[in-house]
Amino acid sequence: MKSLKSALFGALLVVVAQAAQADEVVVYSARNEQLIKPLFDAYTKETGVQIKFVTDKEGPLMARLKAEGRNTPADIFMTVDAGNLWQAAREDLLKPVNSKVLAANIPEHLRDPGNEWFGLSVRARTVVYNRNKVKAGELGTYEDLANPKWKERLCLRTSKKVYNQSLIGMLMAEHGEPKAEQIVRGWVANLATDPFPDDTKAMEAVAAGLCDVTVVNTYYFGRLMEKKPNLPLAIFWPNQNLKDKTAGVHVNISGAGVTRHAKHEAAAIKLLEWLSSEKAQNLYADVNLEYPANPKVKADPVVTAWGSFKPNLINIAQAGALQAKAVMLMDRAGYK
Repeated sequence: MKSLKSALFGALLVVVAQAAQADEVVVYSARNEQLIKPLFDAYTKETGVQIKFVTDKEGPLMARLKAEGRNTPADIFMTVDAGNLWQAAREDLLKPVNSKVLAANIPEHLRDPGNEWFGLSVRARTVVYNRNKVKAGELGTYEDLANPKWKERLCLRTSKKVYNQSLIGMLMAEHGEPKAEQIVRGWVANLATDPFPDDTKAMEAVAAGLCDVTVVNTYYFGRLMEKKPNLPLAIFWPNQNLKDKTAGVHVNISGAGVTRHAKHEAAAIKLLEWLSSEKAQNLYADVNLEYPANPKVKADPVVTAWGSFKPNLINIAQAGALQAKAVMLMDRAGYK
């Protein structure tokens, strides 16, 4: 009888321990702590589930997931850019999630076709121009920036950044490789100076008159204009009202997926579902001046003031699938 009681007590301890473990989720995040901690604190306050997180660049985090294998404590991998999420899925670091909630909240073109990752916020990579030197009517499409009329008037960020690699990947998906290379060669021919290390420096060059137009992520525009509201810069939404129904502004995401060896899979899925909900989407997107991925949710007033646009509707997974070819294309075209 005593041994039976001991066995039952031991089993009870295991159940209690498992229940306690289910009340936490471990996140590996390439999204900065100041952007995610308020979200996780809100989720813990609402549900009681503790969120433990580790932040680093996406490369080291993926290397860590691979090295840890089945022993990883991570339940969720969170990062920026669909190219990085696609790479994580390709390296078998994520697992498919069949969630009606996520399918309903996140548009098809902003999630993995195999449901291994989901966009949670959207950033547009669009045109910013100097209002004193360019009229909006002169602008049209990304492709048009290869026109000789922009000779020595274009500034760009370096090709080494994944944001531009994804942009070129999407151009390849839309036009095919030869046409995309022709476009990129035109951009290079029109550069006013060598590519910049970041979007902010490219915009500052436009504001200073070194060049007239650039291509940047919208939240960089928002951050710069908050600091320097008198800069003569404005946003233009390219590739609107074209015959191709999938054409539009290039968008990318920050997003997340459940890790292949998640110890708290059900709890991780619930967290992703909550992050996609109307309640959480503003918290997730507004802190970085991004757009909610859930179309039912309105963006921050600062963001909506930039105007509305039609996004490109090609599945953003193509940015990852074509990333390696995009890098080679940019190298051939002389885009440094």
